[in-house]
Amino acid sequence: MSRKIKVGIIGAGTIGSVHADAYKKVANAELVALCDILPDKLAEKAKRHGVPVTYTDYKELLKNPEIEAVSICVPNNMHAPIAIDALNAGKNVMLEKPMCLNADLARQVIAARDANKKVLQIGMVRRQSTEADIIKKLIEDGRLGDVYQIRVKLIRRRGIPGLGGWFTTKALSGGGGIIDISVHALDLSMYVTGLWNPTAVSAKTYSKFGSPIKDYHYVSMWAGPPKMDGTFDVDDYAAGLIRFGDKATLSFEVAWACNARDENCIEILGDKGGVKLEGSNVVLLTEYDNRPADIKLDYNAQRDGFADELTKFIAAVNGEGEVPATPEQGLIMMRVLDAIYKSSDLNKEVEI
Repeated sequence: MSRKIKVGIIGAGTIGSVHADAYKKVANAELVALCDILPDKLAEKAKRHGVPVTYTDYKELLKNPEIEAVSICVPNNMHAPIAIDALNAGKNVMLEKPMCLNADLARQVIAARDANKKVLQIGMVRRQSTEADIIKKLIEDGRLGDVYQIRVKLIRRRGIPGLGGWFTTKALSGGGGIIDISVHALDLSMYVTGLWNPTAVSAKTYSKFGSPIKDYHYVSMWAGPPKMDGTFDVDDYAAGLIRFGDKATLSFEVAWACNARDENCIEILGDKGGVKLEGSNVVLLTEYDNRPADIKLDYNAQRDGFADELTKFIAAVNGEGEVPATPEQGLIMMRVLDAIYKSSDLNKEVEI
């Protein structure tokens, strides 16, 4: 029988608030604690979400024996150390994306999961969308045939977040647009196609718009305003090709900022059909009566992906199913990201 699981959230920023709101929709979850290193933000968020207990030190939260599970919603550089500490403290862990700064740290987190036999889920929320379900079923039903090419295009004309802050400081974030926004699209592409065997990467990253910070002109800025005395030492544009053995390829173009129109799409090409996801629109590109035909698929897109993924996380904690995004898949993603940056640094294709 399902138990009510008491949960703590570590990190009271934007994504922490998203998790707090989502947990309210999870029948078997009770949010009892919130942690952040900034006391004023912590007090405001605790009041907003009705959280009774607060901590400014996550290690104190981990000492609370009533808390069985934690969501880790902190800057990227703290993902691995907090996840390892939480697992070693006997907590089940919901770890936001990206899993870590690099693959070596991801392996250390998995080792802690194995040693403590706890649940560890990675926050790949786009898998919880109706679009993901539709595209995955089209592929499983053979509507696309043999999938051989994927195109990912995520273009922001001026979309560098929190310029000068942790997002744009490599030691804290691990990278720029690639590690921030491409993670969801690359993960979704591998998830719906089942292509979990990336073998090589040829890529190039660029840093053209973020420095000097005073010269970056923008309309709006998520996680802003910019810190004029801050750091920008990450990528704001990248392009490349990922190989999946001799079976398929994935080409990508990802930009936090560039002189091009905004785009957000994934195209998957098969020998019987193709599918294009653009925003929340899914189009099947196929044939009808021996002629090319585009079929726009209608569906209800009003779905709370965060509530869905946290529901599955709590179910896994209760022993009622598997996590929807495994740490082993998270490790594969980190290996891909490491290879993208390595390929750019070496100016050649690298094996994964």
